Amino acid sequence: MTPAARFQAAAEILDQFLSGMPAEQCLTRWARNSRYAGSKDRAAIRDIVYDALRCKRSYAHLGGAETGRGLVLGALRSRGADPTQYFTGERHAPSALTPLEATYTPAPMPELVALDCPDWLAPDMKTSLGTDLAPVLESLRQRAPVFLRVNLARISREHAIAQLAQDGIGALPHLLAPTALEVIDNPRAIQRSRPYLDGLVELQDAASQAVISELPDVQNQTVLDYCAGGGGKALALAALGAKVTAHDANPARMQDLPNRAARAGAKIALSEQPEGKFDLVLTDVPCSGSGSWRRSPAGKWSLTRNALDQLHLAQMQILDNARLHTRPDGWLAYVTCSMLKSENQLQIANFLDRAPEFELVKERQLTPLEGGDGFYLALLKARAA
Repeated sequence: MTPAARFQAAAEILDQFLSGMPAEQCLTRWARNSRYAGSKDRAAIRDIVYDALRCKRSYAHLGGAETGRGLVLGALRSRGADPTQYFTGERHAPSALTPLEATYTPAPMPELVALDCPDWLAPDMKTSLGTDLAPVLESLRQRAPVFLRVNLARISREHAIAQLAQDGIGALPHLLAPTALEVIDNPRAIQRSRPYLDGLVELQDAASQAVISELPDVQNQTVLDYCAGGGGKALALAALGAKVTAHDANPARMQDLPNRAARAGAKIALSEQPEGKFDLVLTDVPCSGSGSWRRSPAGKWSLTRNALDQLHLAQMQILDNARLHTRPDGWLAYVTCSMLKSENQLQIANFLDRAPEFELVKERQLTPLEGGDGFYLALLKARAA
């Protein structure tokens, strides 16, 4: 495919997204219907689409319309490219610019448009981030780095770097966590590499790894990962010697975990109805995902005030349920990939009002300015019996 044809395909995919279809479904449907497209074409089109989703407001402003065509036009203008080189109408390229498009001059861009922030969410973000608001929002407009977690139960970071290099993948240690590597070269080869297939490394954000490194020593401790999802944190805990039980309200989310655990050489029990009490209960709760919007940018535009309120209720209920599984003198860890105080500090303050047997021992708020995604951790200690 020519570069122009890729832009046209991206515009069509973006139109489907704007009509209400999930972004990944749009990309998958296009790929299935476009067998002629090679892997490089699919990767390039995915990049165009995701860049446009990260920068939807500003690209629409520059392109003159919140349509797939308008977003692609805005993307080209944002990088100083000449759209007429691509909007030619030839060989599957976008049709030539109309006179209105060719002469369109964008008005001065409002700050929230330039930062690609939904208007309704701006006060919450300002309250939560303070003077970091603009740099954090700007970081969410960029592509996220690719990180790996080294399975230290089986290999050191240095040896993992060396083995990745043998497969043409460049990686460096990252300061956020002792297990973290940042991939600096050839990230698309990771899932075909021998270290990945052998369970020596896993894809996991560095901030997510930093959360695990903040937990108390879990070696030989019983741990309940109460919202396990795909099991990334369960695997990280098992690598540290924990006796892990994984649970999720939707067990289907854990369907790949047994194979991932086998690949990593880890033992993880899956439970649809966990019983008893544990030394540590980890609750990586459903949240707005505001800390990971550069990876999942569609979430920034689909979030509503009502949806956020529903998330607050779910988080409260999960904390109350997890409380029942925490043994006396045990630990309860509350984690989000959010940067909103309403999901983080305020949620914990309200929980402590309901649960006086717990005390807050530690909390940490990470933002993309530190390299990884935005994450929050509150580590709570239960009073001894």
